[in-house]
Amino acid sequence: MTMSAGWYLRRLSRMGPGEVAGRAGDAVRRRRWRSARPDCPSVTGARFTAVLPEGAIASVPPDAAKRLVAEADRLMYGHVEFFGVVRDDLDDPDWWCDPKTGRRAPWGYAFDVPYRNEDAVGDIKQIWELSRHQYLTVLAAAYAVTGNERYAERVADHLRSWWTANPPLRGVHWISGIELGIRLLSWVWIRRLLDGWPGAADLFEDNPVALNQIWHHQRWLAAFPSRGSSANNHVIAEAAGQFAASCAFNWFPSSASWRSGALRSLERHLRANTFDSGLNRELATEYHGLVLELGLAAVAEADAADVPVPESIRLVLLRMTDALAAVVDNRLRPPRQGDADDGHGLVVDGAGTDRWASLLATGDAVFGRLAWWPTVTGTDVRTPLLAALVRPYAKDGTARPATRPAYFADAGLTVLRGPEEIWCRCDGGPHGFLSIAAHAHADALSVEVRHDGVDVLADPGTYCYHGQPAWRQYFRSTLGHNTLQLDGGDQSVSGGPFLWTRHARTRVLDVDNSGAGVARWAAEHDGYQGSVHRRRVELTAESQELRIVDEVRGPRRDVRLAFHLGPAIAADLAGHRAVLTWTRDGEERSAVLDLPAQLSWQAHRGETDPPLGWYSAGFGRREPTTTLIGTGFADGADGFTTVLGFRGQGGA
Repeated sequence: MTMSAGWYLRRLSRMGPGEVAGRAGDAVRRRRWRSARPDCPSVTGARFTAVLPEGAIASVPPDAAKRLVAEADRLMYGHVEFFGVVRDDLDDPDWWCDPKTGRRAPWGYAFDVPYRNEDAVGDIKQIWELSRHQYLTVLAAAYAVTGNERYAERVADHLRSWWTANPPLRGVHWISGIELGIRLLSWVWIRRLLDGWPGAADLFEDNPVALNQIWHHQRWLAAFPSRGSSANNHVIAEAAGQFAASCAFNWFPSSASWRSGALRSLERHLRANTFDSGLNRELATEYHGLVLELGLAAVAEADAADVPVPESIRLVLLRMTDALAAVVDNRLRPPRQGDADDGHGLVVDGAGTDRWASLLATGDAVFGRLAWWPTVTGTDVRTPLLAALVRPYAKDGTARPATRPAYFADAGLTVLRGPEEIWCRCDGGPHGFLSIAAHAHADALSVEVRHDGVDVLADPGTYCYHGQPAWRQYFRSTLGHNTLQLDGGDQSVSGGPFLWTRHARTRVLDVDNSGAGVARWAAEHDGYQGSVHRRRVELTAESQELRIVDEVRGPRRDVRLAFHLGPAIAADLAGHRAVLTWTRDGEERSAVLDLPAQLSWQAHRGETDPPLGWYSAGFGRREPTTTLIGTGFADGADGFTTVLGFRGQGGA
């Protein structure tokens, strides 16, 4: 995918004067750097002191260590999967090759590489992911747990290979700040986890090549921060990586200034990226997880290096953790909202470790759990390591929710909970964050319904970013969510794969989650010019019934009402009634979906021209699922009523 002149004009229109001036300065700097590439200043007597406290490794639970070592052994055999692509070349990787398309990114000055053009470069996410070096943090953690030097030697071989293949400012891995920031954080943890290995100092502080790479990464991040309308999760990763490296690798004349600048940026942007309620402003749940991981990792480096950080940083992370505990379902799954690209801040765990349980466990260790928090029974490697570094949060009377929040007014997110583990998320929030709302979907007033953790009415997910515009458009479209579409258009107008030029405005009208037997929510949005879509949702505890009423106020218009079923759900549609069945923990379960009789209903599954009837469990992966589409007209008469009734276990 290449960007047209029209895209550049649309993108420019979403920038303020300060951002335009900053980007112009970046362009000048890039031209100057093409021919002016200074060497790292001379470093003598460098020592690494940001080690884990004694006993930290011994505190890793045995089952978590077992999963870690199993994952490390798979990596040692060369096996890994990124974004649905299985590869077996990890014993000697080609750092520039996309295994999905077989293309190799071109060599040259970094800022000349057309990374958005899949025909020229390949799938950039596939190329970048390996070079975040988070699989190397897994191998380094396996060394720390087992003392087996073969893991450390593989890490050293791959780092030396990468440093040789990717000299400063050359090639595809020197383009994006988020990649440099996460890579620096990985290097800090690799050095920490390899501290007992005799070759650790020769690999890092006594290695001129490593010093040159670390210095150039930090110089790059100081020069090219994400700006203005792009200052979302990327700027958090840049600041966290820069801060971590300048604390742990405090070996350069500029380390102190880099550290103070990164800390200011981190404090400012953590606050800017987070609602007062604790939810991430991008309203994309996986980025909430990414930002929380990055923030915790940055605080760990500060405390390890005895660098004071503003208490506002810890407060934001505390609120983010409480918010996460509030919105997860009974199986600790958070909402599937907005973009998701499987991005992690710090990876030291094996397959099968629950990301969200891990974050809640870390939150418990650092901040202390509240009485209403869900119980976390799983174990992980990361929590005891972070908890060994992070200073426990001072119980200074900071106000925390006394009961489990169900309505986050600033984020417009409401969770209705019923018996039999019924969980329903209602979306009445802003379209997205900043002027481009990069990771938003056109999903105003959508609902997401689960029963005992199983997606019944599902958010289909994300699937892809670059290179497949039809699929990108579908998964972020209004029709790709459980809401109502008018005249075949989206509620918000897309100007590109990470750009929205017009945002639907949503207003929550009513929330009653008082526990009086019926939980209610109502909201409306103005995304359709000349019409207003209003939706009411009621969850009745006694009948285990969810009622959804849609109204369109305005002139007569074509309407399509979509309900996307989860991949575990089988549907038998007859007229305007669908019988839903699935299995959970070996038990047959069922529900009945009574659909508006004014509309003509049809089931779609796994269609490709255009895409319809798909579910993406993770980035780069998709599977067919059933989508029910009702078509007809909205003319201001009675609303469209949908009733989802659960029959309980065993089909009773």
